[in-house]
Order: sequence, then C-alpha cells, then structure tokens
Amino acid sequence: MSQRFSVAGKRILITGASSGFGAHFAIALAEEGADVVLAARRVEKLEATAEAVRALGGEATVVPMDVSDHGSVEDAFAAMPAVDVVVNNAGVSHEGPTDELSEEDWDAVVDTNLKGVWAVSKFAIQQWRRDGRPGNLINIASILGLRVGGRVAPYTASKAAVVQLTKSLALDFARYNIRCNAICPGYVETDINRDFFNSPLAEKMLKRIPYRRLGQIDELVGPLLLLASDASSYMTGSVIAVDGGHLCNTL
Repeated sequence: MSQRFSVAGKRILITGASSGFGAHFAIALAEEGADVVLAARRVEKLEATAEAVRALGGEATVVPMDVSDHGSVEDAFAAMPAVDVVVNNAGVSHEGPTDELSEEDWDAVVDTNLKGVWAVSKFAIQQWRRDGRPGNLINIASILGLRVGGRVAPYTASKAAVVQLTKSLALDFARYNIRCNAICPGYVETDINRDFFNSPLAEKMLKRIPYRRLGQIDELVGPLLLLASDASSYMTGSVIAVDGGHLCNTL
C-alpha cells in the first residue's frame, strides 16, 4: 500500500474489539503495521484477537472497558499506553416497538452507542491536549443514523446523534489538530445476521440495495485506512457512507 495511506507505527484504540467489526478492524490494521489497543468487556475474547495480532508481528494491548460506564472508560485510559487514533466501534441494538421498550432497553442502547462514544472521545481528547499531540477520532455510525429503519428507535436515534457528535467534535477541536470523522456502514454480513440474510424473508430488503447484496466487513477497511492514515489529514467532520448505494434508493 502507498505510504500515503500507511498506518505503520500508529497506536490505534478499537472499542468493541472482542468480535464483529472490531475484531476484524484490529487484524486489518495490524496487517498494515499498526499497533492496537483492544477494548471491550469480554477480556477472554480480546485475548484471542490479541494473539492473532501478535502472530502478525504486531503489538496488541488488552484493556477491559465498558464504554457505557464512564468510570470504566476513565480507568482504561489511565491504564493504557498513549494512542494516536481511536476507533469508536462499540455498539448494540434492540429491536421492538417503541411503546414496548423498557427504560433499561433504551438506556442499554443509548448509553453504549452514544454516551460511550462521548466518554471515549472525551478521555482521548484530554490525553492529546495534555500531551500537545494531534489526535484522530473515527466513529462507526450507521446509515440508520442518516435514514430511518423500523422497530429500532433507540439505535437510529443514537446513531443519528453520533453523526452530529462527530461534526460537533470536529468543529470544537480542529484548532488543537484533533480531527473526527465517521463511517456509516450499510447492511454488512456478519455471523449474527448471515442466516437471516440467506432466508426468503430478506429478499425484499436486499432488493432495496442497488448492489443487490450485503456488504462484506472487509469492504469497510478501505475507508477505515483512509481515515486512520495521514491521507485524510484535511478531513474532519466528514461522514462516509459505505452501503452499496442504499442511501441513494428512491423513497
């Protein structure tokens, strides 16, 4: 890969790194020469990802972190080495009619998806400003933060808020050479949704995607490398959709 897009030598924190997007991002970034800090609640799963990174010759640090718990995030930053880039990837969802959601259901989604992004960003920014270093925040939002989907109100609301938080942080901290951008994935195939999207029930949904297929996790890596590298040095407040043209579809 061109040095322009290199992340070699950068230390990158990835939240929600125990599975899914986060684990895949950790391996992909390590393959490109980055050292990674892996954060999540499930430490035993983080260790498995860390071993895969070390097998590639990369450095991996495992840090227990519950992004929905402000104190847990603060403790994690006190324990971890200084980082150059943060990938705010941790996220959850809850499906169901809004009038049937409990307060606990709502809080579990919003506290992870929104408060968690704020808390991790807060302590990263404090670190960068304290040390007089540039910083780089990459928030994993969703196309459901730009358009709406049914029966996932706390998810769509939290991801829309992440898009606006991204722009707010970009505006407030550009003067300190701290930038913040977001990636909005569309429907991407994972272990969790693979069976559903191979079923007849998913046929109508897939027809709404101009590519007529799901995205693959690896198709998110290119935009991630762009934002994590110095190739995007003049980008801040940008929101990149990676969705096979889904957002372009007619209403």
